[in-house]
Parts: sequence; C-alpha cells; structure tokens
Amino acid sequence: MTTKTRVKLLAVVGTALALLMGVVAGMALTEDVRPIRPGSRAPDFRAVNLATGDTVSLRDYAGEVILLNLWATWCAPCVVEMPSMQRLHEKLGPRGLKIVAVSVDTSESDFVTRWVEERGLTFHVLHDQFGAINKDYQATGWPESFVINRDGVIVKKFWGPAEWDDAIVSAVFERLLGLPQNAGQR
Repeated sequence: MTTKTRVKLLAVVGTALALLMGVVAGMALTEDVRPIRPGSRAPDFRAVNLATGDTVSLRDYAGEVILLNLWATWCAPCVVEMPSMQRLHEKLGPRGLKIVAVSVDTSESDFVTRWVEERGLTFHVLHDQFGAINKDYQATGWPESFVINRDGVIVKKFWGPAEWDDAIVSAVFERLLGLPQNAGQR
C-alpha cells in the first residue's frame, strides 16, 4: 500500500470515527433521545383542560399519584378502556388518584368535549390538538399510559388498552397512594 493510499484511508477512517463520536455525544447530551420509561422523570407537558378551558401542565398535578393516558376518540382500543378508567376513577379518585387522559385528536376541543360528555367521563380530560405530548412521551401508539408517583417519576408504562379497575392494577395505585390493599373496595 502506498503512502498516498494510507493517508486517504486514515482520513476516511478518521472522518467516520469523528462523525460517530459526534452522534454518540449528541445523543448523550440531548434530552429528547433519552427513553421515557419506568424510573424516568415524567416530562412536563401543556394541554387544554376540557372542563375549564384553561391550559394546564403536569406541574399542576405535582405531588399527586397520576394515571396519565394518551388517547384519541378515533382509537378503538382507547374507547374500549374508557369505561374501566371511569370505574377506577370512581373507586380511587376520592382517595387521591388523579386520572389525566390527554386526547391527541387533531379536531377542535368542542368535538372532544362532546365525545367525553356523551360517555359520562368525569376524570380529568385534557386536549393536545397538536400532539406535542406524543413527542414528549415518545408515544408509539394509542392508548399509551404512564403511572406517575408523587415524586413525578414514572413507575409503570402500559402499551395498549388495560382493564384499569382490575384488582391487580388497582393494587398498584393503592400502594402508591399509601392505602391498605383493596382499600378502594370499601
């Protein structure tokens, strides 16, 4: 191999190595790339509270145990899980559980409000018409849900619909709320 060829090869390898190091360093320094998973701090978000019309954020629920649910009116699995979410709200809402369901529908808030009212949902329903929360929480589909403890840390992540008032699932929330097991059944 000639000296000229070696120099070209070293230049190519050096450039490739520098690019790789730049990508790795960029990933390490960029918050967006860190996976959102149990143990992660729950990212803040902003959405419209359909009941009040006010813009709220996760900070408004600081110190609460939260079930954060990302959903849409057109999502069949989302529709399926809503009744069990309502039952969980009726069971543990009075004991401190905050259910925060954020609609990512691109339609106007009035449409989502009517949809919620027709189904008699009484937990907190927010609307993020532009779907920024999808990026913040790295959503891969709907519904996608996050259980957040009082310290703002995600303790569990659910993909797809869940039977929210199931005894095993309820026990997770009872434990986080500091309630005796099956306390919500009283």
